[in-house]
Amino acid sequence: MKFAATVLAGAFLMSVLGLPAALAEKKHASVKVVNKSDWEIHHFYLSSSDDEEWGTDQLGEDVIGTDEAFTLKNIPCDTYDVKLVDEDDDECTVEAVDICGGGSTWTITNKLLLACQAAS
Repeated sequence: MKFAATVLAGAFLMSVLGLPAALAEKKHASVKVVNKSDWEIHHFYLSSSDDEEWGTDQLGEDVIGTDEAFTLKNIPCDTYDVKLVDEDDDECTVEAVDICGGGSTWTITNKLLLACQAAS
């Protein structure tokens, strides 16, 4: 199943991506990413919506299994694009995710991932 496409969705992030000084002064948040889909998430990339390049894989060696969560900490409030890569190396790009405030949650669902497939 290929879901390499763009989907507009709610709340997301960026950290550890070589932030400009202006972003370093912004308010920060922690974001809990919950995987309620049928697929493991093996890679999770962030990019400020103003940038054209992806940052490093936020998961590193970790995987977000089905019904598991991963918390990204100290994310500067901004609007980000998020690229998810599942266990089959299928990609899903979610654009214009607004992250702000403390302690928010973003849930990855089958509906979100399948919307990527339908858009491709």
